[in-house]
Amino acid sequence: MSSAIPPVSYRLHQTDPAAFAEALGKSYARYGFAVVADHDLPQDMIEATLGRFKTFFSWPEAQKRRYHQPGLGGARGYTPFGIETAKGARTHDLKEFWHTGRDLPAGHAYGAWMPENVWVGEIDGFEAHVRALYAALDDFGRRMLRAIAHYLGLAADFFEGKVDRGNSLLRVLHYPPVPPEVATQSAGAVRAAAHEDINVITLLLGAEEGGLEILTKDGQWLPVNPPPGCIVVNIGDMLQRMTNHTLPSTTHRVVNPPAERAGHARYSMPFFLHFNPDVVIEPLPGCVTADNPSRYPEPITAQGYLEERLREIRLL
Repeated sequence: MSSAIPPVSYRLHQTDPAAFAEALGKSYARYGFAVVADHDLPQDMIEATLGRFKTFFSWPEAQKRRYHQPGLGGARGYTPFGIETAKGARTHDLKEFWHTGRDLPAGHAYGAWMPENVWVGEIDGFEAHVRALYAALDDFGRRMLRAIAHYLGLAADFFEGKVDRGNSLLRVLHYPPVPPEVATQSAGAVRAAAHEDINVITLLLGAEEGGLEILTKDGQWLPVNPPPGCIVVNIGDMLQRMTNHTLPSTTHRVVNPPAERAGHARYSMPFFLHFNPDVVIEPLPGCVTADNPSRYPEPITAQGYLEERLREIRLL
């Protein structure tokens, strides 16, 4: 598969960080998305983690529901099929998922907002592999933020103290096979209805099945099918707000498969990188100009914004 968004090689970051930041920033300014090729995340770790989740999602519903955590808004563990609903959508998405978050030291001030993780002891190596992938994506995301800071004319470490204890989530999604009669209903339920991400940036490891589409500035839906070995990194609403829309958070969706692929499940693993809960989100001075006046006169904390949005998508 080829990507409609030209990939930016991570090797460029290693040889010319300024050129990498410029290429990344231009992709964000145009699409809100970037495709990063030649990343250094170990493929065997990715496949081993995904394989364990494929085992989990294959279990009977009653067995999976033992790992559902009521009252947490899906923050940890398993969220069953038929719950999450995109803002403004009339029907729920055709998906189920698992969330793993950041581990905090005992008694940490952020503990009220970040519950303990849930682990599946029946699957060998589950905890170790999920922890390793979370740490790798957290590190890679912070490296992407250094490049974004460079593009915005900020100090390279501008975001570092704002995300080091962020309420970031590794989500592993399972979109079950779609019955042909559902797949052909354009106005009915879809795998993921049109939405924007809540967080700072999202890192998405490639799905085996297609379906991801982004809404371009001219109102067209553009398929995003990154080549193997790439990671998709997109801007979330929190960073859009902080940059006063200099970097846009683009509407995207996962459409139902064509009839010939309707019998195939789809899996994907996005990492939602978040600010620390008490970070105040307000437009950066450098992103407010006469041509682009401040769109957000009222500041809001990252935690306040997150809770507001989770209520909109019916997880709280």
